[in-house]
Amino acid sequence: MNIAIYGKNFGDEFIPSIELLLRQMQKDGFQLKIYAKFAPWLKERIPLMQEVETFTHINEMLPCKALISIGGDGTLLDSVTIVQNSGVPILGINTGRLGFLSNISSSQIIDAVDALKADRYVLDHRALIEVKAEGVDFGSFNYALNEVTIHKKETSSMIAIHANMEEHYINTYWADGLIISTPTGSTAYSLSCGGPIVMPGTESWIFTPIAPHNLNVRPLVVPNTKAIQLRAEGRELQFLLTLDSRSFTIDHKTQVEIKNAPFEIALINLEHQYFFNTIRKKMMWGMDKRN
Repeated sequence: MNIAIYGKNFGDEFIPSIELLLRQMQKDGFQLKIYAKFAPWLKERIPLMQEVETFTHINEMLPCKALISIGGDGTLLDSVTIVQNSGVPILGINTGRLGFLSNISSSQIIDAVDALKADRYVLDHRALIEVKAEGVDFGSFNYALNEVTIHKKETSSMIAIHANMEEHYINTYWADGLIISTPTGSTAYSLSCGGPIVMPGTESWIFTPIAPHNLNVRPLVVPNTKAIQLRAEGRELQFLLTLDSRSFTIDHKTQVEIKNAPFEIALINLEHQYFFNTIRKKMMWGMDKRN
């Protein structure tokens, strides 16, 4: 069965763990292919990868049991643009920092390989946001797993972002920007700006202003069943529109429409991995710092 390998540069301290991962998968009969842009770096450091084939598009891998993302949460977000709507689930091996999405640690690698071999894992389906904006070319993937953000580009002045939910006016946010986050992204940029943690699977979006002018404007949770329209204006004539880690320039008063995507991304969790377990561990809930 095919396994796609995607990743970015990681620290030398992780090389033995990743070599163990790849060696064990080959031993268990998986057919590995490395993403073409990642292959030269990986092959230079792990000799057993020299003869492994490469791929540039997920369709070259189908049928494919999984895509393994090697890196941090940012790498996993990038891997979503590779998988797209193919239905191929993603397993995140964490060589980054916190790892809310890439939640398989070096010590769990053998467990993860055994789980893939025995089909002993849980698929965690995550909703995405679909984005449209006049005059903006998003390429082949106009979706975001974590968040969509409008923020100022080349000015210190705040901007005004008008938000509507179909026929209903929500608010005008005077701020450095506005984050529209999925539950998956509630532990990312939105959280750092004071947004709430929302359990994945909750059919909602979170509106989180960035440095709002009015301190009584708080994060807002809304259902994701209706389209949202956003329009930014300010002293400058251009603003940044970001979909996860990808940035695009939009013009003054360009209308941006977001809605729930028609497909989901599947993340692979081991049987003992649950959202609350991850949150407690990563955010150190319940730990007594006096000890």
